[in-house]
Amino acid sequence: MIKPRSRRGGGRPTIADVARKAGVGAITVSRALREPERVSEELRRQIQAAVDELGYVPDPNARALASARAEVFGVLVPSLTNNVFAEVVRGIYDSLSASPFRIQLGNTHYSGLEEERLLQVFGSQRPAALIVAGIDQTPTSRKLLESAGCPVVQVMETGPDPVDMMVGFSHLDGGRTATEHLIEAGYRRIGFIGARMDPRSQRRLAGYRAAMEAAGLFDPRLVTTTPVLSSVSLGREMLRDALAKVPTLDGVFCNNDDIALGVLFECHRASIAVPKTIGIVGFNDLDMMQVAFPSITSIRTHRYEIGRRAVAMALAAIAGNRPEQRIVDLGFELKRRESTAR
Repeated sequence: MIKPRSRRGGGRPTIADVARKAGVGAITVSRALREPERVSEELRRQIQAAVDELGYVPDPNARALASARAEVFGVLVPSLTNNVFAEVVRGIYDSLSASPFRIQLGNTHYSGLEEERLLQVFGSQRPAALIVAGIDQTPTSRKLLESAGCPVVQVMETGPDPVDMMVGFSHLDGGRTATEHLIEAGYRRIGFIGARMDPRSQRRLAGYRAAMEAAGLFDPRLVTTTPVLSSVSLGREMLRDALAKVPTLDGVFCNNDDIALGVLFECHRASIAVPKTIGIVGFNDLDMMQVAFPSITSIRTHRYEIGRRAVAMALAAIAGNRPEQRIVDLGFELKRRESTAR
């Protein structure tokens, strides 16, 4: 019988050291660390006390060799500073905090080429699962995901053709709902103001246009967009541009909350009454929408829950219980506030 390797010369503690300290076998320690639900609570405490005392850290490479899959969730998002994706990532981290899985986080910077590069890197490490933002992967990225050999969950959107699984909501329907709300509130010259026009924002614009055309109100001059990175100060500038094109503008649907807040600030600066003269609707419903004055109507998206649901779907697939429902639409909520309460 081959004995478990033990520490030499005061180096890094091994699983054999933990086993000796806890008075159990190395296999029991391994099982307790990998699948804690399979051992008793008393034994878990006993082994955890030994782990804490020795400062033992499991070797992820050894685990990967044993399982042929690294205990890693690869997560790709387009931004780490955008609060929208930060909430998704928080949901992922919270859901995996008590599991043996670690998270490898990648920032694509809204670049299809960077997403391809990161997927090649992640794929070479044989992750247990991949969670990626969006549904507009390049053909190369799509092939990399399809050949990853692990559960894949696309998040923040829904569509008809998932790589594997998908959880999110319809941005087109969100844009349509926001615009229809402004129309129902009595606004007619309703503009769309959007920055960083990624595919999700393009679908919000399509929803806006569908609602405006259905009401016989669409005019291309009402649309003001830029590929520039979104910010509050940019929202102020874009409202000025929109009013220069259409001085009779009386409503604005903004593609995100940063832009909406900037629009509100510019209205204050120019003594434009909100909601009497101009109504404002944002998208995502970040905390600042509730505390602005007047408070801003926005489309609330369930970002934290999307992160948690993505993990649940991936874990179920890893356990051999792949969800029957491959596409999960968590929807959105229109949060009516003072900025559209004429």
